[in-house]
Amino acid sequence: MRTLFNKVLVDLAKDDKRIFMVLADIGYGEIEPFRDTFPNRFLNVGVAEQNMTGVACGIAMEGNIAITYSIANFPTLRCLEQIRNDVCYHNANVKIVIIGGGLAYGALGVSHQATEDIAIMRALPNMVVVCPADFAEAEAATRAMIDYSGPLYYRCGYKKEPPVHRGPIDFKLGKAIQVRDGSDFTLIFTGTIGNQVLPAADLLEKDGLRPRVISMHTVKPIDREAILAAVRDTGAIVTVEEHQINGGLGSAVAEVICDAGVFPRRMLRLALPDEYVSKVGSHDWLLDQYGLSAPKIAQSIRQWMN
Repeated sequence: MRTLFNKVLVDLAKDDKRIFMVLADIGYGEIEPFRDTFPNRFLNVGVAEQNMTGVACGIAMEGNIAITYSIANFPTLRCLEQIRNDVCYHNANVKIVIIGGGLAYGALGVSHQATEDIAIMRALPNMVVVCPADFAEAEAATRAMIDYSGPLYYRCGYKKEPPVHRGPIDFKLGKAIQVRDGSDFTLIFTGTIGNQVLPAADLLEKDGLRPRVISMHTVKPIDREAILAAVRDTGAIVTVEEHQINGGLGSAVAEVICDAGVFPRRMLRLALPDEYVSKVGSHDWLLDQYGLSAPKIAQSIRQWMN
């Protein structure tokens, strides 16, 4: 997905001279096409993420579109004060792009795992939070990101994530995409965990269950209509996210439901526990260890349904 993101960005930058890329000494192997094509719009500030964010804000305040880009936590938590005080407070046209959200960099441990980022970014005023699920959403989200004026957080996948959508999609910021219809309950996911949710839904259909499946690619602003329709139509909600259980997608969906006073019969949140991910291993292995592989998701839902 990161390769696709960079390819689409180069194509967009050919037609839009406002697009700048600001890096903190990262991204090699992916960013060379942008660097070589637009050397005057590419800045590497070194290992200094706070400075990267400040520079990007200055570029944006001059009427441009500035993109910061790095691994997982580095363009977010390390420079959170600058995102809050420089970017969001001034509503600057800065796009914060991370590569490998959740446990994608599993073997590198907690320092490289973005497991609190959605909660933190969606708490910031003026910030839009987008988590594409597959290549189709990633390309559409990149184009929507450039069209949108203001701070935006883009949680990009890491490598060759399997497709979630079988055909063309109608992608709009703040509007969920229904992947399949169903009536027994609704599975709502965000981001690349969708490639585990769809196989889990297939397993549950073999048990005679018909889940509605929704890709909530934009966590903020969230699609209230899709959530409330799911409650009314299916009566039960399951949220799945590769993120800490507090403050992410599940919390956002629960807030919508509570505020509207339209309550499901039951609700289940599947996410990482409220603890640091101390286990070390591959991405797929970690997902299984923490109950987010397709078989484990299906198993949790079966137990919940019973």
